[in-house]
Amino acid sequence: MNKTYIKGFLEDIVVHLIREKGESYGYELTRMVEERTKGVITINEGALYPVLHKLEQKGILVGEFKTTANRPRKYYRLAIQHQKAVDKNQTDAKAYIAALQSIFNFKSFENGNG
Repeated sequence: MNKTYIKGFLEDIVVHLIREKGESYGYELTRMVEERTKGVITINEGALYPVLHKLEQKGILVGEFKTTANRPRKYYRLAIQHQKAVDKNQTDAKAYIAALQSIFNFKSFENGNG
């Protein structure tokens, strides 16, 4: 899949998954994306970690090191003060996806008519 499609939504994907789970670490996020999309979308560490660091610097995510199974990992959670902004971003993303569906008439592609 063209990586530019994912790039525009990567921050929203990360924030949504972290919000949904409560907290998560990088590798877990990559697995979640791959599993949910049945491998259509994959996110490599080279793309993910800069986004996590950027969101942490902006104060949208809070990172905390924890040791589990004798292995330290940095877990990220959503900063409470950014809940409303995340809601708006999610609403905007849904509207954008709906607009793309109307342009490409995805149902006709599913039927082999597109």
